[in-house]
Amino acid sequence: MINATHLDQLNAQQLRETVLSLIETMANQSAVIERNDREIAFKQAFIDKLTHEMAVLKRLKFAAQSEAYNAEQKSLLEDAIDTDLAALAAEIEQAAPPAQGQDDKQKPKRQPLPGNLPRREIHHEPENTLCACGCQLRRIGQDVAEKLDYQPGVFTVERHIRGKWVCAKCETLIQASVPAHVIDKGIPTAGLLAQVLVAKYADHLPLYRQEGIFARAGLALPRSTLAQWVGQCGVQLQPLVDALRAELLEHSVLHADETPVAMLKPGNGKTHRAYLWSYCTTSYNDTRAVVFDFADSRAGQHCRDFLGLPGENGWHGSLVCDDFSGYKACFEMGVTEAGCLAHARRKFHELWANHQSTIGERALRFFIQLYDIEREVHEMDAAQRRRIRRQRSLPVADAMHLWLTEQRKKVPEGSATIKAIDYSLGRWQALTRYIDDGELPADNNWVENQIRPIAIGRNNWLFAGSLRAGKRAAAVMSLVHSARLNGHDPYAYLKDILERLPTQPASRVEELLPHRWQAPHATA
Repeated sequence: MINATHLDQLNAQQLRETVLSLIETMANQSAVIERNDREIAFKQAFIDKLTHEMAVLKRLKFAAQSEAYNAEQKSLLEDAIDTDLAALAAEIEQAAPPAQGQDDKQKPKRQPLPGNLPRREIHHEPENTLCACGCQLRRIGQDVAEKLDYQPGVFTVERHIRGKWVCAKCETLIQASVPAHVIDKGIPTAGLLAQVLVAKYADHLPLYRQEGIFARAGLALPRSTLAQWVGQCGVQLQPLVDALRAELLEHSVLHADETPVAMLKPGNGKTHRAYLWSYCTTSYNDTRAVVFDFADSRAGQHCRDFLGLPGENGWHGSLVCDDFSGYKACFEMGVTEAGCLAHARRKFHELWANHQSTIGERALRFFIQLYDIEREVHEMDAAQRRRIRRQRSLPVADAMHLWLTEQRKKVPEGSATIKAIDYSLGRWQALTRYIDDGELPADNNWVENQIRPIAIGRNNWLFAGSLRAGKRAAAVMSLVHSARLNGHDPYAYLKDILERLPTQPASRVEELLPHRWQAPHATA
């Protein structure tokens, strides 16, 4: 028999275990609450930062209306601010989703699309019209949503018709779902959004010019609306650009270059020089990718930030670049410098073209021999390139180095000739590093060719004193020009990924990168 004392001990033990279990549960709950509080505080701080930035942009927008800008500057400035405001609104919405039961009626009512535009009906009906109870569903009506589509010169309207099917017995209502859209409840199709983005960032057409083009096609789309679409698309596309940058940094050889663009600071009506940095794989690499990074200066820190330097997880490959001092700190952090033979050649070409210099002409002959060899080995694999370069390019480079050293003793200090010679001799190891590495290109022309189309649109860009507009442009251009590098039509590429992105799992976003993307097959 269990005596009373033993029973009391048993009850006391159970009580202690219960109390300890409750203490542990409370401790776990406290940890969860503390973690949630930290997350809420972090999100609120982020929202407050975005809200402050939005308030600043709104003040700039109203201030710009009273400042003395010419018509083109004012249009570009307003476009940039409106686009930034839309991007901020999208980021705030992502950080703080609307509360349950929020009344959508607070949003302004959208005007119906003009009735004169051609319409194409797209029906969405359930695959199975049998109810779960076994009864046949009966169609009782439909919901219709209209989206604006655009093909060059022609607007059309997509009418998405969702039939309503109901079971008379159990009163169950069934409707087929409509595919998710990159701009939730917006009127533009992915095709129209792709058209606006490609026109702005590939064809260099500012939004006020697109506004006129669309008006001639039959529907005047306000530039403020176009700006909102661009801002929202920029936010949605950013994860794809981040994935492209991450893959770019997995390669051991990269090109780097930078080009100036104008940034306007509202308040004084003046522009100052910002920079678009470019990083891309080499022409020898099967992965064709270029990533642009916008910065408000030419400071070398921007390059180090992009490459993740300093740090053990930073990029430590070979960087093909010119002699710009901003790259020098990277070479002290484990990055290998690979020089640009074309930059050295250019200085001697200027001597010959401007002054008919015999030294310039003789130097150009050396470069001709080196580049003739490069044309021959371009399609070979890395091992073959290295072998032929060491057999044929190395003797030419050694002879050129000896000749330059001798000429250096004969040329007076301070002349253009001495500057050209010193540039090559001072960087000789970096300039000739490609000879011993078949993966290295001889020059930086590949990345410069990627920047050249960007330079064409300089006069149509104006960043409203914020990094946001420039970074959004850099992000979209990274996708557009990477698509071109891979032989894709940028419009077809953007249209397809904008259709697929809303439902693409974040873990598989790399499938939409330009070098992996496959054009969808047209259905008969």
